[in-house]
Amino acid sequence: MDPIEFAIAAYQAADPKQLILVAMLPLFSLTVVLEAWRFRHTDIYSLKDSAASMALGVGYVLLEVVVNALFVFTVLNWVYQYRLMTIEITPLTFIGLYLLIDLLFYGYHVVAHKVRWFWATHVVHHASEHMNFTTAGRQSILYAFSGLFMFFTPAILLGFDPVWTMFALALNLSYQWFIHTQWVYKLPRPIEFIFNTPSHHRVHHGRNPEYIDRNFAGTLIIWDRLFGTFVEEREDLPPEYGITRPIHSYNPVTLTLHEFIAMFRDVGRPGTLWLRLKHLWAGPEWQRPETDTQDAVASQAGQPQQRLTP
Repeated sequence: MDPIEFAIAAYQAADPKQLILVAMLPLFSLTVVLEAWRFRHTDIYSLKDSAASMALGVGYVLLEVVVNALFVFTVLNWVYQYRLMTIEITPLTFIGLYLLIDLLFYGYHVVAHKVRWFWATHVVHHASEHMNFTTAGRQSILYAFSGLFMFFTPAILLGFDPVWTMFALALNLSYQWFIHTQWVYKLPRPIEFIFNTPSHHRVHHGRNPEYIDRNFAGTLIIWDRLFGTFVEEREDLPPEYGITRPIHSYNPVTLTLHEFIAMFRDVGRPGTLWLRLKHLWAGPEWQRPETDTQDAVASQAGQPQQRLTP
């Protein structure tokens, strides 16, 4: 079966719950059109930036069903064999599932900012220096490759069916589309206290030192409040969007691969094997001590290794 035939077969065989993000594409597109028209005389939208984001988003959504059929559900169904119990889906248990997925998403999101391997895929989403609905669509097609789905296996081990688990995740991601905007400033206080809102998520996308690695929530901001990662958006400190090491490219391939290339380049530099491998799990900003590379180069050249004075 060639790739096109496999993709068609995957869509035909997919449970309707797996197609929610595909089904949401018309609504997502409508919000982009309305927002772009609303802010047509501002710099909130950039044609090149939004085109890159939309290309990445469409690729992510359309490939997700195929990747799930080819790989992800094979792993998740294997995990499901070892579940503690079988939880039937009712309105009440689905609410419980959604809350659990939201908590697990918070955990994944923190790790995605703290571990470079996962940051290498997540950075695609943060690379835009604009904040609008198209930024929500800026996703990496390599999420499955990096192992994102494994963060949600606790729900499956507990007893939730993999299809329902991924459906709850897709609903969560769909909600997050609508908080990538500058159209709304603040919502009523009870909503701002409980839910992740455009204001809270603008903070998350800010590269201001005060905003970096804050507000990791998916749907409920209460996780950030509970775990000490919440920061309020300040009127006197507008978020500066993007990443601290900007990628000046609109090429979807470059945007998808640049951090993986940089990471493996760091791993490949001479030095102690343990420290070389640490680039995979250390924070994105972590760098080896210069002496490690210098000692390795000196050793390869047959020169005495330099040591720091005690």
